[in-house]
Amino acid sequence: MEEVDEEPSPTLIPSAGFHQRHLGFEWGPGDLLVYETNYRLQGIDLLEGNTEEGRGHEAHLVLCLCSGPRSAGSPFVHIVRRDEDICSPILRKLFNESHLIFVGLQKIREDVPSKNKKSQFVSVSKNYRSVIRACMEELQQNAVSTQDGSLASQYGDQVSILLAIELIWNLCEVLFIDAAPAGSLLLQLLDWVRLHKSDVDTRAREVLQSENPALHRSYWDVVISLVLQGRMDEARQVLSKQASLRPESSSVFKRMDVLLQSMPIFNPTGAQTLTEFDVRWRQWHEECDRCLQDNTFAGNRHLETLVKVLLGDEDTLLEQKELLGTWYHFLVTRLLFTQPTIKPPDLHYYAQSSMNMFLGPRASPEPLDIILLSAFEFDLHQVIKDCSIALNNWWFVAHLTDLLDHCKLLQSHNLHFGSNLREFLVLEYASGLFTHHSLWQLAVDYFDHCPEFGRVYLELQIERVPLDTERKAVKVLRICEDRQMSEQVRSICKIMAKRALRNNRLGSALSWSIRAKDAAFATLISERFLQDYCNRGSFTDLDLLDNLGPAMLLSDRLTFLGKYREFHRLYGENRFSEAARLLLSLMTARIAPRGLWMTLLTDALPLLEQKEVIFSVDQTYELMSCLEELNSGTKASNTTDQDEDIESTKTELLRLALARNLAMAIVKEGTIET
Repeated sequence: MEEVDEEPSPTLIPSAGFHQRHLGFEWGPGDLLVYETNYRLQGIDLLEGNTEEGRGHEAHLVLCLCSGPRSAGSPFVHIVRRDEDICSPILRKLFNESHLIFVGLQKIREDVPSKNKKSQFVSVSKNYRSVIRACMEELQQNAVSTQDGSLASQYGDQVSILLAIELIWNLCEVLFIDAAPAGSLLLQLLDWVRLHKSDVDTRAREVLQSENPALHRSYWDVVISLVLQGRMDEARQVLSKQASLRPESSSVFKRMDVLLQSMPIFNPTGAQTLTEFDVRWRQWHEECDRCLQDNTFAGNRHLETLVKVLLGDEDTLLEQKELLGTWYHFLVTRLLFTQPTIKPPDLHYYAQSSMNMFLGPRASPEPLDIILLSAFEFDLHQVIKDCSIALNNWWFVAHLTDLLDHCKLLQSHNLHFGSNLREFLVLEYASGLFTHHSLWQLAVDYFDHCPEFGRVYLELQIERVPLDTERKAVKVLRICEDRQMSEQVRSICKIMAKRALRNNRLGSALSWSIRAKDAAFATLISERFLQDYCNRGSFTDLDLLDNLGPAMLLSDRLTFLGKYREFHRLYGENRFSEAARLLLSLMTARIAPRGLWMTLLTDALPLLEQKEVIFSVDQTYELMSCLEELNSGTKASNTTDQDEDIESTKTELLRLALARNLAMAIVKEGTIET
């Protein structure tokens, strides 16, 4: 996208610059943190508002890093957020519902014939507009019902923005997406004007429901307004009230009724060609001109004004500025009565001249006027650029550009850094969604449909999502796993494992470390499990430990923990022989840490004391060997005399039990051999 033609407006920060200090800043994904530094300003005052009159009120956002005399800084940190709409509950509905439309649009297959796709794209466009309308209506209801004046004003501002957005979108739908040809083009522009100039219906109801409609002060305004919008049947209905009231002028009103009724309207689905329609329209136009020249309506100034409107007299139309309201309504009315078969390439000339005539030489066009004029000039790139500058978020430009790109209307607009215009805007919009605590999930789908940089953005943004709860962490993790983002999966699991460990939730910590495939951390947590067992004499989180499966192979210590728990389970199920073999293998295979050998040998005591011989002669010798190896090792320097006495007692008990079991095993095995 090209550089902005003009400097952006300053962002005012209340109270910033009160102490005449430089401002520091820190960029965030969707906003900016600004704070006063300890450095005073030197020389030129960089903060506007620091004059004697303006000091302490508001300062322009000036970001600078300079050195100077130090002084005590301000304790305040200001958050500068460009997109405030993301915080509005009602507008969040707009984001949620448009997300579904966006995802559906991406599923339209490329191999579908263009003719069929056009109707699908028009349908998608109308769906987007219906969502905008629904939000607009809810905002209007809230503005009326709220007692808070500032909130009502905020709702009113949001309604105005949505009105402008829907107006622009609808025009783009007519000109670009539906691409109406000559004849149909004017009909769609009339519908566009009628939709966005709905106060005529309100006034018409007010007049018709009054006691005497023909004498109502807004009667003729309603008649002329209906004619200006090409609603001839409704205008005739209202006009009949006046005709019945004045029978002496019935012939004049009848003549006007015939002109309104006979005005040709092009029917795109009919058999009539555009040329035939043009001939009929010119004949009707000549008839209107003849009535004016014959002074048929000279006795009634309102009817005379009406016939001048039907002739498209520019001076008469401009006299109805208050009823028209906008230059683009003037444009469509002017085309209706002068160029009903206007072709799309000719629109720009009439649009520019209509705006100039309506606004006059002194008035300057508003940003909305410039955007609509660019649309009438078929300059899509300028429409998107101006909307990006004028609107306070990326929702509109991102979705409209995406739809136009699917219509193959933006192929020529590529950016210098590798991504096309559509992807750039979608990425910006999705990045903004990631700053919200719930809307970030929508952003994932937007990134998924940006083939160039979408994955890179997602990888960077997903790491910034605060993992407030385990449920949220699981959501984030599932997103990463579905997209094979292995680095992010490991990072999330490590964060959650460490958090669970700090809260002494060993089962959760172990589960997260296994998902992260972090052998070192799994070893650390396994040590904590074993330490807990030594202190309490029982394991916690049995469901997890009993169902480790192949995950226990992640580290030696975790393997030992899983097998040691299996030993306890076998023992609890009275499967003593299997338990004995497993216990012995943990020591002989050196899987068990040496510091736990005495604990394992102590666990063997109940098996050695059984009436039935559990350990064979060879197994008993192996246990005796492990006991002697343990006793021959270096003693820990920090053991007390009491600890040594306890260890000595355990050793004697074990030797006695092993000797008794050896004797019983020899007798048993000798008997079996005999």
